[in-house]
Amino acid sequence: MEPNNHYDAIILGAGPAGLTAGIYLSRARLKTLIVDEGTVGGQMVLTHEIANYPGVESISGYQLASIMKKQAKAFGCHIKSNTSVFAIEPESELKSVSLSDGNTYTAHSIILTPGGRPRTLGVAGEDNFKGKGISYCATCDGDFFTDKEIVVVGGGNSALEEAVSLTKYASKVTIVHQFDHFQAFEHAVEEAANNPKISFIMESAITAFHGNENLESVDIKNLISGETHNFKTDGTFIFIGYLPNTEFLKGKVDMNKWGEILVKGDMSTNIEGVYAAGDSTAKRFRQVTTAVGDGTVAALAVSDYLNELKIKQKQIITT
Repeated sequence: MEPNNHYDAIILGAGPAGLTAGIYLSRARLKTLIVDEGTVGGQMVLTHEIANYPGVESISGYQLASIMKKQAKAFGCHIKSNTSVFAIEPESELKSVSLSDGNTYTAHSIILTPGGRPRTLGVAGEDNFKGKGISYCATCDGDFFTDKEIVVVGGGNSALEEAVSLTKYASKVTIVHQFDHFQAFEHAVEEAANNPKISFIMESAITAFHGNENLESVDIKNLISGETHNFKTDGTFIFIGYLPNTEFLKGKVDMNKWGEILVKGDMSTNIEGVYAAGDSTAKRFRQVTTAVGDGTVAALAVSDYLNELKIKQKQIITT
């Protein structure tokens, strides 16, 4: 193994959790590598404006990601983007990560921050209007639709609870759901049904999104009759599930049935020296701030782990 390919810590994922961990570890003078298969920033870069990040009045997700990246690099953190993990061996004391670019890197600790992505509808126009009328986060984007008429897609707890939350901003919320009943708790259904701003289109699905620069309307198909009609809307919020980017970790660390990484309070996994943070972990709330907090805890725990490892190695040498 080339000396330049060995690090104190390797972070897999360059979203807010990974970048935060990189900042903390690099500032602690630990040689750190961040790897990401896409653009640095993760899901954060898809957010047009972040107005609830403490200490920052308003900033785009792309800008915040750029600042975090600049901070990490300024402390000496190495960042490799647009490359995926080909193989990972986390169980031994010296862990290895092989990338799609043909290089293999080693480290005594790994932080897993691959993030996740909202489950999409996969219909025409969806990719075109992400961040331009289509959102997957009510907390992030709700206030941009003040006094607007919007659509919410989904029938679970998240969809109904977020629909009620969005009535604080929107003048009208229409819930589109593919079944004739909801998969949410009864209290969530009742709260949505009793809200005068909320209406329902059941047994239906959105089949296309339309607009010019921003979303202007959606096609809604009745799944019983087969008829489709065009529905005017200022925005659409999609809540049909969340997918962690953990497929490459199957069989490597403990995960729940949804593929979310199981962690302890210090963000450690079941594998010694392997930690996880951010949206890929089993948690209820997924925000930039919660990811940053996870990344901080994981980095501090890794620092402690590496210090303890050095002490053990010195003891072995002296005995």
